[in-house]
Amino acid sequence: MRRVALISPMTLAFAGAVSGCEMPDPNGGAGFSPDYRGVETRLLDNDLVSFQVSMGGARNAEDVSRYAECAAAQYTLIRGYGFARHLRTNVEEAGGIWSGDAVYTISPALPQGLKTIDAEVVAADCAENGIPMV
Repeated sequence: MRRVALISPMTLAFAGAVSGCEMPDPNGGAGFSPDYRGVETRLLDNDLVSFQVSMGGARNAEDVSRYAECAAAQYTLIRGYGFARHLRTNVEEAGGIWSGDAVYTISPALPQGLKTIDAEVVAADCAENGIPMV
């Protein structure tokens, strides 16, 4: 089993902005055919939620993290909230199957912190990009 370090989307966006160019797709955009294998949601506390995701065909840990973020966005909306804050995501890969364990807090108002998401905006983006949600 291989453990993969995850770089946050904000870090990647900042790096791209600073360098003045976009990050290249290691596959050249071709051949990406993700196999989304499901999401398991665990309510840890009133506003603390864990998302266990599994997928094949991921290009890297970021694909797995994005899948978990999509699940978190939809779950946040289902619970009647508008925002979530990312706490952590652990990603592992074994035999071509990637798994992610992400934890988010959900809230009706924009929480403090750097890794916040507007659930409605993220869910719409996920739907547009064909990433399944809860």
